Amino acid sequence: MTLNENGAPEPVRAGWLRPLIYVVLLVLIAAGVWRVYQNRRMAAQQMAKQADALLNRPVPVQVTTVDQKPMPIYLTALGTVTPYYSVTVKARVSGQLDRVNFIEGQTVRQNDTILVVDPLPYKAALDQAKGTLAHDVALLQDAQAEYRRYKALYEAGVVSKEQLDLELATQGQYEGAIQSDKAAIETAQLQLNWCTVQSPITGKIGLRLVDPGNIITANTTNLVIINQMQPIAVYFTLPENQLPLVLTLLREHRPLVAEAFDRSDTTRLAAGQLLTADNQIDTTTGTDRLKAVFANTDEQLFPNQFVNIHLILEERPSALVVPSSAIQTGNHGAYVWTIHHDAATNADLAQITPVKVALAEGQVTILDGGVAKGDTVVIDGADRLRAGSPVTVNTSRGATPGVSAEGNPELSPVAQGLEHSAQTTRGRVGKGRGEGGKRTHP
Repeated sequence: MTLNENGAPEPVRAGWLRPLIYVVLLVLIAAGVWRVYQNRRMAAQQMAKQADALLNRPVPVQVTTVDQKPMPIYLTALGTVTPYYSVTVKARVSGQLDRVNFIEGQTVRQNDTILVVDPLPYKAALDQAKGTLAHDVALLQDAQAEYRRYKALYEAGVVSKEQLDLELATQGQYEGAIQSDKAAIETAQLQLNWCTVQSPITGKIGLRLVDPGNIITANTTNLVIINQMQPIAVYFTLPENQLPLVLTLLREHRPLVAEAFDRSDTTRLAAGQLLTADNQIDTTTGTDRLKAVFANTDEQLFPNQFVNIHLILEERPSALVVPSSAIQTGNHGAYVWTIHHDAATNADLAQITPVKVALAEGQVTILDGGVAKGDTVVIDGADRLRAGSPVTVNTSRGATPGVSAEGNPELSPVAQGLEHSAQTTRGRVGKGRGEGGKRTHP
């Protein structure tokens, strides 16, 4: 027995109690860990079952069918409507504007009288010129009579040759004065005619810039603007890499149809024809300016209106087209999700179908192979699909596909040139982005 400092015996400590406590704690911890592990394992199994169930559950998708129909291949550009002829009317004589013979906004014909300047001062000038001519004619007649008399006296030896020559010179002076008077009369008559301002072209007249009663200055004061509306022109630009293809078609004298669409590029306004291209490329933008002419019989095009131009290069009579939203891109190129019915399971299954894209024309894409007319392709919901996934089909009513060639034809020369231009432009775009350059749309 062990005694303490006071001489009392110390109690004996239980040496086995502490290890027992440690063992109990370890067992409890192990049981907790095992419980957590079992719960996580059960949750993972449950999630896997749910995932398998979701994978086997049909995916709702929106589909449409591949169409085959005539389809144009065209270039797009932003254009500005410009009058074929535009004239700012100015008077060629000065004076008071007497009257206006047009209604603002009306269509006037060439040589129609549209404005009248006060003609009285110019009529007086014409009368004065005519009076001067009559005076000089009388003097000429008198000089001719004098010359005849002096000529008879000269032949009789009464007067000298110098006096006869003097009379002949006087007659010539009056003849010259008469010619000058006639020119003055023509000038005065011309100025009097200019008091009546006529329309130089056929077109729509604008708002008048000067009211009657104002004094106008010859060749200075703008009176009104006349724009020719029928036909009308549209100027637009194309990138320089697309220009050789267009110029080749122009040199072959092939008429290129240009269609004008509204600002949203959805409503077709008018159809015209490409007239020519400018003779130089703008070095600041790398584009060339082209001009198309439209008959504009219904006046859907208006000066300074912005329009989207579709320059049609080729018409494919039967082309395979799908909505652009159906085209997907993967490691092996472009593909679409097609839907096929499995008779064994009586289910619609999704499959990956590689396709050959010819050209993208706005909201539709022209294909050169991979699918056939009538095939069903997915246009919405493709992000949740995998090969062999069952689907619930919802037919699209809003998709309007466009076309490729019948069967699997090769690209035409025009399409090849256009595709090459698009690839060149995309290459420049990638380079431009790295160098801070501007993006150019093909």
